[in-house]
Amino acid sequence: MDRDSATKPARQALIEQPQANLPDRPVVVSVCITCKAADGAAVVGPEMYAAVQAAIGKDANIAVRPVQCLSVCKRPATVAVTSPDGYTFMFGDLQTESGAAALVSFVQSYQKSDFGLVPWRERAEVLRKGMVARVPPIRWSPDDGRAPK
Repeated sequence: MDRDSATKPARQALIEQPQANLPDRPVVVSVCITCKAADGAAVVGPEMYAAVQAAIGKDANIAVRPVQCLSVCKRPATVAVTSPDGYTFMFGDLQTESGAAALVSFVQSYQKSDFGLVPWRERAEVLRKGMVARVPPIRWSPDDGRAPK
């Protein structure tokens, strides 16, 4: 360090970093455990729950939980992904292995996206085809439909 720089005050530019609107943690993955196969004979929900739980593993930022019914009975197996301040996504027609793998990738993107709004191109094909609903966060602006600040 030279003598001139030691006597001059350091100029610090105060630049406000853009605030990301990442969804609050934990991200909750709700798996319907009452879903039955299309023919109504076999209950496929518990198998899907076990596969999703195994695929996601132990992550403090993700909670995988069984739920009784997501009321999408014509599109088993059904899974919802949500967080307190993020979008809720509901997917149906999921097969155990491909659905569980796709959900792992989706949850990773969800955690990095503003309000959990995962871009269409980042969703696995099985989730694109299986989309049932996308519900905005509860604190969404009711006046103009824009994201909250």
